[in-house]
Amino acid sequence: MNLQFKDKKVLVRVDFNVPFDADFNITDDTRIRSALPTIKHILKEGGSVILMSHLGRPLKKLLPDGSIDVQKHTLEHIVPHLSDLLGQPVQFAQDTVGDDAQAKSAALKPGQVLLLENTRFTKKEEAGDAKFAKKMADLADLYVNDAFGSAHRAHASTTTVAQYFDKDHKSFGFLMENEIINADKVLNNPTRPLAAIVGGAKVSDKILLLERMIDFVDTLIIGGGMAYTFVKAQGGEIGKSLVEEDKLDLARDLIEKAKNKGVNLLLPIDSIVADAFAGDANTKVCSSNAIPEGWMGLDIGPKAVDTFKNAVMDSRSILWNGPMGVFEMEAFAGGTKSIAEAVAAATEQGAFSLVGGGDSVAAVTQMGLAGKVSFVSTGGGAMLEYLEGKELPGIKAMKE
Repeated sequence: MNLQFKDKKVLVRVDFNVPFDADFNITDDTRIRSALPTIKHILKEGGSVILMSHLGRPLKKLLPDGSIDVQKHTLEHIVPHLSDLLGQPVQFAQDTVGDDAQAKSAALKPGQVLLLENTRFTKKEEAGDAKFAKKMADLADLYVNDAFGSAHRAHASTTTVAQYFDKDHKSFGFLMENEIINADKVLNNPTRPLAAIVGGAKVSDKILLLERMIDFVDTLIIGGGMAYTFVKAQGGEIGKSLVEEDKLDLARDLIEKAKNKGVNLLLPIDSIVADAFAGDANTKVCSSNAIPEGWMGLDIGPKAVDTFKNAVMDSRSILWNGPMGVFEMEAFAGGTKSIAEAVAAATEQGAFSLVGGGDSVAAVTQMGLAGKVSFVSTGGGAMLEYLEGKELPGIKAMKE
């Protein structure tokens, strides 16, 4: 951030889309804490901060009378905790660009912080509406985008608003800069060997990522439900494990492509299988290509864990996106936890590790290993699209 912030009002797009419990207590404040360095820097440099963010999808979950559930989706719930984290009071505007937002923005003094109401309380946000974005821009002198988790959305507050600031009046925040720098370490000039660990339920969700990874990784580890489509594509018996029948040819093509490029493609040798999709189901371990009728693979087995861990420990750069099993159920979380431990151990030995994607991030965070990997991405979908090679609207707009 090489802007001059002294005596300037700075509009900062953050990602405060955090989870709450039934009493609106924040259950995971990672995204808020991730934005603090940018906010504190602007304040230290003598600027004032106008924060904007979305929270949930209020227009998709309307009340029976067709109105927005303000109580559930208001960003006002964040004010007390944010004030505590910053060590100073945070003001709140009851709207995003209306009279209250305009009045409080105009009165804001250097060193003060104002949080605007949820940007998604109007359809104009997701539509990327120009007039709505112009009203946002008019609140401030400078624009800083620090919401990597929303960078893949061409919304008013992430993309359109940037058009109203020239290059000398807009910048990425520290979080955005770090996300891009660390992703580029894997994509552009990785220390080899490079291993990519890709998990999750469906091949269809990760097609572009898998195709891109095969082009430049040394080892590709595939786990999670998506692995069984590959196992079946090779003629394996997978019982009633998750499978995408229409992706079997694609799986065979990816296997062949990996072979031709000399990529070490690893599938789980064995699996922990269950007779029902339930945490208390009967379980046993069997070969992934010989799963009995009526049973389904819900986690990688002990041999797969050992094989995957050895491959991780032999790598100098590691990318991890997606869980190895049904991580939400304790009975099938072991594989994901073992990979998390291996990634942390490899990092301790000098490897560079990037963890991006909901459940893999949750795994390292819950296990207290987030500080033991090189970088944990805050943007699941955004990081996935960036790794796929797509140009993200929120990044492109800042360069124009």
